[in-house]
Amino acid sequence: LACETNYTLYVWAYNSCGTSSFLELNEQTSSISITASASPATICSGQSTTLTASGASTYTWSTGANTSSTTVSPASTTTYTVTGTSTAGCYNTATVSVAVNPTPTVTASANPSTINGGQSSVLSASGADTYAWSHSLGTGSSKTVSPTSTTTYTVTGTSTAGCTATASVTVTVNNPCSGVSTV
Repeated sequence: LACETNYTLYVWAYNSCGTSSFLELNEQTSSISITASASPATICSGQSTTLTASGASTYTWSTGANTSSTTVSPASTTTYTVTGTSTAGCYNTATVSVAVNPTPTVTASANPSTINGGQSSVLSASGADTYAWSHSLGTGSSKTVSPTSTTTYTVTGTSTAGCTATASVTVTVNNPCSGVSTV
C-alpha cells in the first residue's frame, strides 16, 4: 500500500528582534482500494474465465496483462494478483482465486460391438457421475439397443461438479436385413 501519508508541517521562525514568520506545509495523499473478481469463479478444466479489477487507473496482473480485465484458462486452481495504480501514483494490490474442477474422462463401449440384424447390443459408459445418450436413449450408464443399420451413439457424462465430456461408440450391423421375413 503506497501513498498513505497525511501530515501537516508547521514552521515558525523567530529572529533576534522578535519578529516571527509562519509556514504551513500540507501533504495529503490518499491510498486506493483495489478489488478483483473472476466471472465465473469456478470453471472446469479447459474452460476460461474473465478476471476484472477496479479502483485504479492502470493495472498489472500477475499474468502480465496490463488491462482492467483479462481472460485466463488455468489448468488447476490458481490465485491471481493485480496491482492497481492511481493517477497520483498510489498503488495497491488485490488477489482473486479461480477454482478449477477436473473434466471427467468418459469412455463408451458396446457389447457386442458387431451384431446381425435383429440382435441387440449393450452400450456402457463410465468415468462420470451421470450420463445422457444420443438417439433419444435417455439417461443412465447402460442402454440396450437394436439398431437396424450401423449406428454411432454419443454419451455425455457429467461430474458432480457439473463438468462434462463426451464419448462415442459404434454398433456395426452386419446383414441388416437378416431376421426380416419376406412374403
